[in-house]
Amino acid sequence: MALIDTRASRILITVLLFALALAFLYAARHTLVAFLFAIFFAYLMDPAVSRIEKWVRGRGRAIAVIYMLLVILVATIFFFVGPRLARQAARLGETDLLHKVSSGEIAQQIGAEHGWSFKTRQQLQSFLFNHRNDVMRIAQRVGLRLAEAAQNIWFLVLVPILAIFFLKDGRSFSETALSIVQTRPQREFLEGVLNDLNQMLAHFIRAQLTLAALSLMVYTAFLGMLRVPYALVLGTAGGAMEFIPVVGPLVAAVLIISVALLMSYPHWLLLLLFLAAWRLVQDYLVSPRIMGEKMELHPLAAIFGVLAGGEIAGVLGVYLSIPVMASLRIVFRRWRIYAEKRRFGPLNEYAFGSEISPRK
Repeated sequence: MALIDTRASRILITVLLFALALAFLYAARHTLVAFLFAIFFAYLMDPAVSRIEKWVRGRGRAIAVIYMLLVILVATIFFFVGPRLARQAARLGETDLLHKVSSGEIAQQIGAEHGWSFKTRQQLQSFLFNHRNDVMRIAQRVGLRLAEAAQNIWFLVLVPILAIFFLKDGRSFSETALSIVQTRPQREFLEGVLNDLNQMLAHFIRAQLTLAALSLMVYTAFLGMLRVPYALVLGTAGGAMEFIPVVGPLVAAVLIISVALLMSYPHWLLLLLFLAAWRLVQDYLVSPRIMGEKMELHPLAAIFGVLAGGEIAGVLGVYLSIPVMASLRIVFRRWRIYAEKRRFGPLNEYAFGSEISPRK
């Protein structure tokens, strides 16, 4: 009789290998995030590269042309918009809003402008003053988050560089992965998963960019027409927050209203109505048309993914929650097909829903 059972030893080795893989993923999480965003950037650039490739000889030349145009576009935007954006951000940083909030002075200022009673202003000022430590603690946390983000600014340079390799050799990477699988059913399963993931991620990244650009233009134009203080900074922040599902638009709305109130903006109620109306238009009219049915996630699944992603990885987890949930759904659907083929032989994929096969 063997001292250690063979089956038990195999299970133990499998568990150890799985634990080592998780430990490696955790240790290399920053590098993996850089590669992940490089893949997203490659998906974003791929349609333009494929179109230019028809006019020039070689995919490498097409990538060079697209990157050259991208550099010119970014430089032009920074040349015309960058100085104004920097001036508004600098003035916003010099207003000492933190001192006004923590001391309660802002309560007297806003209350006097909106006709609040002396008792109401005093109560609000006392409340803010008594909770000044909490206000300072929150401000310190925000400052630390911004400092961490500033330390990762090198991602803006590294991600486009890594994306070049995915743009050039992405197809060969897929072929290499498929060549590892020997049996036909497993190869069809992996090929189906890769094709569905490719379509879903490409659509998700381009739709997110479109929604963010649209929000940026709408925020900036409307805030500018209403003469809201720091309209360009707030509009840019609102467009950037659109990349973060569910939570981002809410944070953007709170930020815009907070700055408007702290800057004693008189038409804050009209601004609030605009933010509510734009959210309804974006969520129920624009987003369904742009996103289409490619993601096909139930709202509860999306909310669960956002909350779970936020607990696991913070803002990054919130951003990645939707594509991760959609990817899990794709793998589950394709696994059902694979399992049924093993049991009953080849079958029609449309029997499990039209979302399994790529739409034409």
